[in-house]
Amino acid sequence: MTTSTTVIESGGRKTASARVKLVPGSGNTLLVNEKPISVYFQNNPVLLKTISIAYDLLKTDKKFDAFIQVEGGGLSAQSQAIRLALCKAFLEFFPNSRTHFKKQGYLTRDSRAKERRKYGLKKARKAPQFSKR
Repeated sequence: MTTSTTVIESGGRKTASARVKLVPGSGNTLLVNEKPISVYFQNNPVLLKTISIAYDLLKTDKKFDAFIQVEGGGLSAQSQAIRLALCKAFLEFFPNSRTHFKKQGYLTRDSRAKERRKYGLKKARKAPQFSKR
């Protein structure tokens, strides 16, 4: 356990980046860009579940408040970036939970991104239609 009571960690996915400030508290405050998390992610159950997985694995719903700043990418990439940052922040409070997160793959940044377009092609790999005559 760290000596400070506040932990700030960052996470990323594609072009989305998230910074999480984790503070021991009531557990009712979960703000993304100063909005409640359900409002920011438009009550999408898949995206909300992606983020709450970090809380569910440790069963710490009522112990920590999270203040999240996120930018870039779409909502799905942002939710995955937040999950990574939350998991990294929880490791500061619970170092022995590393194996739980590592086994699920929540501590690895997903480096997949869109492949760049090459000249002479329509998209990254799609070529124009071939004509013999």
